[in-house]
Amino acid sequence: MTIEVRPAVAADARGIATVHVEAWREAYPHLLSADTLARLSIDQRELRWAELIPADRPDAWVAVDGGIVIGWATSSRGHLADEPRDLELEGIYIRASHYGSGAGQALLDAAVGTQPAFLCVADDNPRAIAFYERNGFARDGTRNTVPLAGTPVEVVRLVR
Repeated sequence: MTIEVRPAVAADARGIATVHVEAWREAYPHLLSADTLARLSIDQRELRWAELIPADRPDAWVAVDGGIVIGWATSSRGHLADEPRDLELEGIYIRASHYGSGAGQALLDAAVGTQPAFLCVADDNPRAIAFYERNGFARDGTRNTVPLAGTPVEVVRLVR
């Protein structure tokens, strides 16, 4: 397994969409109903990612193994006045087949490095929370309920 992490380009939209849907199905069966997970559409996600990932977007990254996208991460500079840091890790997903491969760490390093940053994560996602805590993030007490594919999910904010 040779994993390469590089900036995402528009041609990665299908691969990112595939990982997005597969990772949700793998990571969220305890948060979302089977029907909700079955309705997730790679085609719809691909259209959205094709809009979001122009060739020059510097804050979207993919992890590739053998030419296949196996993970992605995005970050952005703060856009709300009450954010605790200027840099937000918006999302990071890896196929379960590549858990423990170092792809998640490489994506986190590419997306936010060691800079002060924040992220929001499902409170009932212990694997992800443990990963972020190993990377210096800690809960700051902020909680919220957000819709995830139309289902209310409790999220917590982690800050470094």
